[in-house]
Amino acid sequence: MARVTPTQFVRQVRQEISRITWPSRRDVITATITVLVMVFIAAVFFMLVDWVLSNLVQMVLGFGG
Repeated sequence: MARVTPTQFVRQVRQEISRITWPSRRDVITATITVLVMVFIAAVFFMLVDWVLSNLVQMVLGFGG
């Protein structure tokens, strides 16, 4: 691989950055809300699964009843 001078490197980086298609503000907000909703749904799901399994284990082992 050929050596690149610092000036050439900076020039190449600027060219690559200019090719990037940045998402719009609306796209970022929509994606953020979608992620937060999915995280909330996953948290509730795993909380319920944990609660059910905990109760089953307590029932089988005869604890706390």
